[in-house]
Amino acid sequence: MEAHRRTPGSQTSLREANRGRIVDAVRKYGGLSQIELAGLTGLSPATVSNIVKELAGAGVLNTTPGTRSGRRAQNVTLAHGLGLVAGVHFSTRHLRIAVSDVAYTVVAETHMPLAKDHRADNELDRVTMLLDDMLESVGAAMIDLLAVGVAIPAAFDQRTGMIARRGVLRGWDGVEVADVIQRRLKRPVFVDTDANASALGELRLGAARGKDDVVFVDVGDRIGAGLVLNGRVYSGHGGMAGELGHTVIQEDGPLCECGNRGCVQAIAGGEALIQRLQSSGRGAKLQDVIVRAMTGESDSVRAIADAGTAIGIATANLCNLLDPERIVVGGELARSGELLLGPMRREVERAIVAGTRFAPEIVQGQLGVNASAMGAVALAVDRISIQPEDATAAEPGVSAGVASSVLAAERSTAREVAAE
Repeated sequence: MEAHRRTPGSQTSLREANRGRIVDAVRKYGGLSQIELAGLTGLSPATVSNIVKELAGAGVLNTTPGTRSGRRAQNVTLAHGLGLVAGVHFSTRHLRIAVSDVAYTVVAETHMPLAKDHRADNELDRVTMLLDDMLESVGAAMIDLLAVGVAIPAAFDQRTGMIARRGVLRGWDGVEVADVIQRRLKRPVFVDTDANASALGELRLGAARGKDDVVFVDVGDRIGAGLVLNGRVYSGHGGMAGELGHTVIQEDGPLCECGNRGCVQAIAGGEALIQRLQSSGRGAKLQDVIVRAMTGESDSVRAIADAGTAIGIATANLCNLLDPERIVVGGELARSGELLLGPMRREVERAIVAGTRFAPEIVQGQLGVNASAMGAVALAVDRISIQPEDATAAEPGVSAGVASSVLAAERSTAREVAAE
């Protein structure tokens, strides 16, 4: 039987493109009213209403009654039944995993501490076992996972699939991260830095929602940045954009792990703060420094304020290059709130060339310690196909097969991965 061909510019291809625009908008913003969808896509409210009704019947979208600006509205999200994804975040000290549906409803999550010099092979085996247990707890199995997103705390070379610089994340050198995890899980796997993942998480679900040009500043043991430009996370030519921690702000400053001197991470990163306080007899973990500062202990307050000033200098340089609308600050040190953000804000407002009227607002992230894991979930959602292509070819009343067709396509891809 000859396949039906869709000619460019035909009503069929136009309607298919409109469906895709609506699905992409809902995927990007997580949940919108039909009026908001019309504004974002440029389609008429009547067209949006018809397509949403069709895709809801097909199991691709979900609609619930709600209100917007005091008026009744239909809230549109991706359908929960499309399948599950997982987000995995390896930090230097912790492992966090979230299992979610494609509408970002978390159905299972866990976290555990990691040894400082943990090895990739041991921890990847652990991820496999944990995911098996988590899926079983919600009545699912590994085959039900459409994809897995992974966030790692180091510059990641997308061309080689490895950590970009040897020695930065001990135990992971030479590991083709996505390939190794994919072979263990038998699922499609996508990897990015934890700063990029956090930026994506805050963009979809947190403090960066609705903004197109945002910098996520990740401050903890390490310092990094996730850059959102024109609504998309910018990774650079090789996937290594956003290494804010290795911006030199002090000539002949302390030696950094990257080999340079005076990097902001060597001056204001978590380890630098702890070492500074150890020299005054107040050694502690970073979380202890934050707690002491929030209770008013002067040495800790001063250390965090100085860190905020140093990070603010590097952030101001970034603002003068990119002109972002908002700076979202996350990571463990961000828990200190205005003790950190106040000095950052003052330094950015002082140094920005455009003047304070055009300075970006600097806010604390909303997702906290879950930002990277939820960003990894979003990374997986973004990479799977949720396009309602089959609906255009179906006769009226037959479009309810779209969701199962999407799932079948994704599981077919997963089976190909498993067979490799």
